[in-house]
Amino acid sequence: MNAKTDASVKFFIITIGLVVIAAVLRELQGILIPFVLAYFLYFVFAPFNNFLFEKKIPVIFIILLDVAIILFISVGISRLIYESMSQLGNDWQNYNTRLNTIVRDTSISLGIKDPFFRSFSLQKIFAKLDYKELAGSVFSSAVGLSGSTLLVIFFFAFIVSGHHAIYLAFKRRFASLLNKSDDESAIIVENTTRINSIEETVNEITRQIQRYIITKIAVNIAAGITVGLFLFFMGVDFALLWGLLTFLLNFIPTIGSAVALVFPSLMALIQNGSFGYGFLIVGCIALIQTLYFNFLEPILIGKSLGLNPIIILLSVLIWGYVWGIVGMLLAVPLTAIIKIIISNSKNENLRFLVNLMGQD
Repeated sequence: MNAKTDASVKFFIITIGLVVIAAVLRELQGILIPFVLAYFLYFVFAPFNNFLFEKKIPVIFIILLDVAIILFISVGISRLIYESMSQLGNDWQNYNTRLNTIVRDTSISLGIKDPFFRSFSLQKIFAKLDYKELAGSVFSSAVGLSGSTLLVIFFFAFIVSGHHAIYLAFKRRFASLLNKSDDESAIIVENTTRINSIEETVNEITRQIQRYIITKIAVNIAAGITVGLFLFFMGVDFALLWGLLTFLLNFIPTIGSAVALVFPSLMALIQNGSFGYGFLIVGCIALIQTLYFNFLEPILIGKSLGLNPIIILLSVLIWGYVWGIVGMLLAVPLTAIIKIIISNSKNENLRFLVNLMGQD
């Protein structure tokens, strides 16, 4: 078998392997998504937990404290969404009337003769919906979300208590693979050097992943708070809800940022009835997102972790296909983590892949 044929076979095998992995990830998403989210939480809580470990706090108390914090934040977010949706339902008729008027008046002023716009009615659009099916979907989603949240917490508790043991097991395994020399002193020196190298590499990968996840979440939180406060002072209804959406949706670059602009801008337009005011809200939110995600985030995370826009698009499409909306939210963090891991390799093919994924 010549080199060209050998390379073709390797490429074919790798491609088949990737397809099989994607199929397995998609099939087991009910378990793997909570597990991945739990590991994300582990890295977020790692600095806090390490501090508690140094103070000799028992693991069980650390886990209980972490879970209490997670539940407190989850309940707070759920309550914010529920109260916002309830208020929106109470004021729905008012928003509905205003939006109908804006669309009709705009179509007349622009000379649009399509009867759909001339006699625009949101009630007619919603009347075509199957509310029984919609209610069933909402209920199923709520139950599924609650179950997934509990599963995340369950996995998180085990990861906090077991992660270090897994790390030690890998380190011992690599050490055992080195015991092939007849010279005992050479074994000791070689093992010590190799173990220190492995430990340093693993620690560096862990630090980089932890830094990326914490920084990304922190920047998204800061952007969400800034947008929420800006909309609050501008008098836009449900400002906290739009701030929360800014935090969540900006895990999906470009697409998420664009969607995060639509809802608060539409609400501002409905409230004020002025397109100029709506464009002002759009411009200000776009400026805030640009400052945080195109200026501050690269400075804090480092340009070396930047991903090629084409890779970002492909990762969002692939992870979205594999894990749906959650996959789209996790696409960039997961891809960045994969880049961090393989960037520590000395393999030429993996180094080429890292360069391919980067912006330089």
